[in-house]
Amino acid sequence: MQSVLSYPKIIVISPQGTLNSANALEFERDLIKALTQDQNTVLLINLEQVESLDNAGLMALVSALKLAQKLERGFSLCSVNPSIQIIFELTQLDRVLQIFANQAAFEAACLSVGDIHRVYA
Repeated sequence: MQSVLSYPKIIVISPQGTLNSANALEFERDLIKALTQDQNTVLLINLEQVESLDNAGLMALVSALKLAQKLERGFSLCSVNPSIQIIFELTQLDRVLQIFANQAAFEAACLSVGDIHRVYA
């Protein structure tokens, strides 16, 4: 008997600087492209180098999250600095978004879960 395991392709996007109205559309396009290019995709957005996030940047994340849910793809964030974490808490998006302390924590969660898809549910 043969056993076949299928692991999703994990794509990490690491924006830098600010996510605001000047670059939110391009950022959203990058997220959509990553989510739609492969049917077995998990998207991790590493926000370690992001200094600020305005409404347009937040809406780009929400739009990508909705698309990920529609396509049944994984969507997680990691390394969110405290000033941006407050935005997620005030908007209650921290209840909807899966946020990891850092990329290592995300990877550990992937490895420790017997059913890898549970990490992304």
